Amino acid sequence: MPYVNIKITREEVSKEQKQQLITGATRLLADILGKNPATTFVIIEEVDTDNWGIAGEQVTERRKKGL
Repeated sequence: MPYVNIKITREEVSKEQKQQLITGATRLLADILGKNPATTFVIIEEVDTDNWGIAGEQVTERRKKGL
């Protein structure tokens, strides 16, 4: 029973894009590891850019700088 947790920053990800992530991750586990899609769980967590840091800096601030 695979469990996949995808964490992304909360930045205009559409419902359709999330569905593609869920479908793709499920298919990947089925194709590569032979896992049953009916028992594969995919969770997408959206994190505010203030709560996500890279290189000691909030993503919000990095975006303002064009990084």
